[in-house]
Amino acid sequence: MARALRPPQLPMRAGVSPSCVATSTGPWPTLLDFLAARLPAISRDEWAQRMAGGDVLDDQARPITPDTPHRPGMRLHYYRNLSAETEIPFEARVLHQDDTLVVADKPHFLPVTPTGRYVQQSLLVRLKRQLGLETLSPIHRIDRETAGLVLLSVRPQDRDAYHRLFRDRQVQKTYEALAAAPDAQVFPLVYRSLIEEDPAAFYRMREVPGVPNSETRISVLEQQGRQARYLLEPVTGRRHQLRVHMNALGLPLQGDQFYPQVLRGPDAAEDFQNPLRLLARSLRFIDPITGQERHFESQLALSCSHACATGELI
Repeated sequence: MARALRPPQLPMRAGVSPSCVATSTGPWPTLLDFLAARLPAISRDEWAQRMAGGDVLDDQARPITPDTPHRPGMRLHYYRNLSAETEIPFEARVLHQDDTLVVADKPHFLPVTPTGRYVQQSLLVRLKRQLGLETLSPIHRIDRETAGLVLLSVRPQDRDAYHRLFRDRQVQKTYEALAAAPDAQVFPLVYRSLIEEDPAAFYRMREVPGVPNSETRISVLEQQGRQARYLLEPVTGRRHQLRVHMNALGLPLQGDQFYPQVLRGPDAAEDFQNPLRLLARSLRFIDPITGQERHFESQLALSCSHACATGELI
């Protein structure tokens, strides 16, 4: 009995690994019809152009053409690209690299992974190109607007073990933030609330009554006049948790475009002179692969005395 061919490892192109979609049962005569219907964010003409350029492949790395018949159960691989991508004018810095981990200091505005209007302008794609590591994969993520530490796994076989660290809350994380100096609040304090996605704006979160699903320890590191630098220690890892909690305390973070009200939507032009003053400062954990204690510190800094948007000193 013949053995099934193992799908080949598809290479990166310009630092971008291919995305994958599985075909399903439906009324589509061709794969072009299927992709245009199932992934409408890309126009039919754009799909046809990608096929003509050899950017859509089957599981055996064979090019798909606009006339290729649709068949359920296929796996299609396609390379993401954008015709006009805004350049993020700040660079990430590799702080540590070994056989299992890469640790990077991410600047403001740079997304961790390709998303929306950014593909080449993402931390993952930049690092894959810089380091030549096709298998590099982020172990966790921080908001595009946030600067600071990001851990990436080098070997696919290690990823589950590292992901479990974050899922099981075995990583000690600290952040720093700039906001108004406290008025009536007494610090340090622990803040808890129930956070959910805002139905009126998918890119925002909101607090609602109910059993808390988020917790943050908050203290003041320094205060200068009407401004303060805060230490934020998230116990949980909800989306926008730190921003929502500080806003709920009446202390929205400087440069926050979403809280307390939307000043600039997610698709608006960037204001590189006014970053969110939030920094992923440190990570500490026991490495599940080596058994060693790991401790990483960002080399970026938040200062109450001044702020700049270079991604080096905030």
